[in-house]
Amino acid sequence: MAYWKHESAIVDEGAELGEGTKVWHFAHVSPGAKIGARCALGQGVYVGNDVQIGDNVRIQNNVSVYDAVTLEDDVFCGPSMVFTNVYNPRAAVARKNEYRRTLIRQGATLGANCTIVCGNTVGRYAFVGAGAVVQKDIPDFALVVGVPARRIGWMSRFGERLELPLQGYAETTCLHTGDRYLLRGDSCELVEVGKDKQ
Repeated sequence: MAYWKHESAIVDEGAELGEGTKVWHFAHVSPGAKIGARCALGQGVYVGNDVQIGDNVRIQNNVSVYDAVTLEDDVFCGPSMVFTNVYNPRAAVARKNEYRRTLIRQGATLGANCTIVCGNTVGRYAFVGAGAVVQKDIPDFALVVGVPARRIGWMSRFGERLELPLQGYAETTCLHTGDRYLLRGDSCELVEVGKDKQ
């Protein structure tokens, strides 16, 4: 077995887990789940059937990753953050055929207790602050906070706030990595990967 699980965790037959992945206390991985290498699933995590998780993903305690959610490589899910998959749920109305797909792109951070409403995409290396409620797509490198979530800045791959305006034309360099970022309008992009200064 390439992965490790705590004796209290349940990994259903048919689930795929990559080498070095760890499944901690009272977690449950459903049979259709596909999880990459070197991931960590904290206490009380649930992973549904129609879920794809990349490599090096960190899912902190008490997070449920429901069907129709995809997490790319290097995603961080903070404690007790929430995914949904039905936009207008009712206990008495079956809507399993109406799931809306949610995509969390590479390197994104989802802060503690935030909520990602289904059907949206969180961009590469975006940063969703603790307690925020995401109701629309979030651009790459965006820093969003609040209810509903609104963009208040930009974040580097290193996880530090970039010295850029909310929109316009500007560029800056990450002091930690030397990565160079360019803001065009209301879109931020990594234009040059620097030599790692760590």
